[in-house]
Amino acid sequence: MLHHIELWVPDLGRAVRSWGWLLERLGCTPHQMWPDGRSWRSRETYLVFEQSPALTGDRHDRTRPGLNHLALHVPSRAELDELVGEAPAFGWTLLFPDRHPYAGGPGHCAAYLEDTDGFEVELVVRQLSGRSAPGA
Repeated sequence: MLHHIELWVPDLGRAVRSWGWLLERLGCTPHQMWPDGRSWRSRETYLVFEQSPALTGDRHDRTRPGLNHLALHVPSRAELDELVGEAPAFGWTLLFPDRHPYAGGPGHCAAYLEDTDGFEVELVVRQLSGRSAPGA
């Protein structure tokens, strides 16, 4: 059902570094490229990151009306741990480190990361103990 999501970012270079790394690690492939934007595709769905000349702010605030976060599947707990370990080198900070990886509650294994521009991603382990993780 989902065709694409477009995020306006204040710095395309930072977005390409952080989101490009993450999306490619999760199996997405580069899809489109133009001077003010890039996109990555997974099957029929793609994510667009654009530094639009019409942008009115310089940081996303996930606590204001609008997008709070994107939640993406991760194949396993081992993959989640690898991504969390690599993430800081690409501009990501682990949110709720004192409750990681169960900040979403018991049985919901996930990492919550925030990039330099304030965008949050939730990486949800697809399977937990042979069953789907709640909320996945």
